[in-house]
Amino acid sequence: MSPEPAPSMTSELSELDLLERLLNRRASCRGFRRDAIPDDLLRRIATIAQRTASWCNSQPWQVIITSGAATEALREAIYARALAGEKDVTDIAFPREYHGVYQDRRRETGFQLYEAVGIPRDDKPGRLRQTLENFRMFGAPHVAIITTDDALGPYGAIDCGAYVANFLLAIEAAGLGAIAQAALAHHSTFLRGYFGLGEDRRVVCGISFGFPDRDHPVNKVRTARASLDDAVRMVR
Repeated sequence: MSPEPAPSMTSELSELDLLERLLNRRASCRGFRRDAIPDDLLRRIATIAQRTASWCNSQPWQVIITSGAATEALREAIYARALAGEKDVTDIAFPREYHGVYQDRRRETGFQLYEAVGIPRDDKPGRLRQTLENFRMFGAPHVAIITTDDALGPYGAIDCGAYVANFLLAIEAAGLGAIAQAALAHHSTFLRGYFGLGEDRRVVCGISFGFPDRDHPVNKVRTARASLDDAVRMVR
């Protein structure tokens, strides 16, 4: 099955206009159809993301992409771990805390998502069930596990973050859907063993992706962005 066509982009738009349109359109997808992406399109998306800039052109990312039975086996294994409350020490430290405006944004996003799927704010079991959907990869047919080299430290992880952003944009440009998932990094040691990775590889995050279920209410959610003045200071 071919991906759904992206909204029309006329030749009158500049490349900057096209990039702006992609960024404005892209959102985290939390509901997928099970159809697999054709292999040639998978390879093209990964090839485009491979153009990501990195410090000293080190290109620290190594990526595992699952399809078909491999995705289903990973989904079953990691969901069972999450359901049992198992988790590993993450390879990259999670935020020490969310405070101030960062906590406000986090809460607002959470409330938007729970409201979209009909979970009241005081329904803790319902919120837990929805959180566990991370480990079902929201039904996605493909998962990418992004790893970096331990010796490259934080800057290797930063380079991988740039790779993730470009991978997500390539997915969007192809008319597909994706969500970057730090949640999967809670199972870093498990993932290293599961895929036979060396001890020098550090799990950065996962990306679940595929054909979006555009009728799923959670995919109607659009999160806000801070104003330019809140995020950028121009110095002249």
